[in-house]
Amino acid sequence: MIAFIRGTIHSYSNDSLIIDNNGIGYRVYIANPQAVRLNTEVTLFTYQHVREDAITLFGFTSMEEHDLFLQLISVKGVGPKTALGMLAVCPAKNMIMAIENNDVKTLKGLPGIGAKTASQIVLDLKNKLVEEVTEIEAKENAQLLDAIEALKALGYKNAEISSVKKELMAMEESTTSDQYIRKALSILAKRKGV
Repeated sequence: MIAFIRGTIHSYSNDSLIIDNNGIGYRVYIANPQAVRLNTEVTLFTYQHVREDAITLFGFTSMEEHDLFLQLISVKGVGPKTALGMLAVCPAKNMIMAIENNDVKTLKGLPGIGAKTASQIVLDLKNKLVEEVTEIEAKENAQLLDAIEALKALGYKNAEISSVKKELMAMEESTTSDQYIRKALSILAKRKGV
C-alpha cells in the first residue's frame, strides 16, 4: 500500500492531480485540486482503493483529513468518491463538529449525502472523532500542545488528558503553557476529590 507520495504537481483536472515522482506520473484524486499551483512540490498522504476494474489513489494534505476520510468510508453507503466530495466542501474540523453535535442537517447538505446516510454517519462515528478534532485544534495552539506533553510526562493517561482538553481549549488563545498545566491539574485534582 502506498502511504504517501512526494513529488511535483505536473497537471490537474477538476477532481485529481498528476504528481511527477522521479519521472513517473501518479494520478491522485484530491479535494479541491484547483487550489494547487503547478510545478510546486507537494506531499500527499494517500489511500489506495482497489476494485476489480481499478486501482485508485486518494490524497490528503494532512493526516487528520486522511484519518477522517478512512472513518467516513467505514460507514455503510459512503464510498471514497463521496467521502472526498464531502471533504471538498466541508473542512475536517467542521465535519467532526457536525457529527459530534448530531447535526444531520449540515451533513445532509453535503454532496451525495441523503438523510439516511447522514443519520448513519452520526450513528457510526459519534464519539469516535473527538480525539481527532482536539488534536487538530491542539496543533493550532503550540502552548496547549506543550501543556498536553507536560501532563503526559507527569504520568497522566490519555483518557485523563482527553477529559480536560475541552475545558483547556475554551481558555483564551494568549494562555501560556504553565497556565494550561495549572488549570488541568486543578480540574484533575477536583475530580479526584483532592
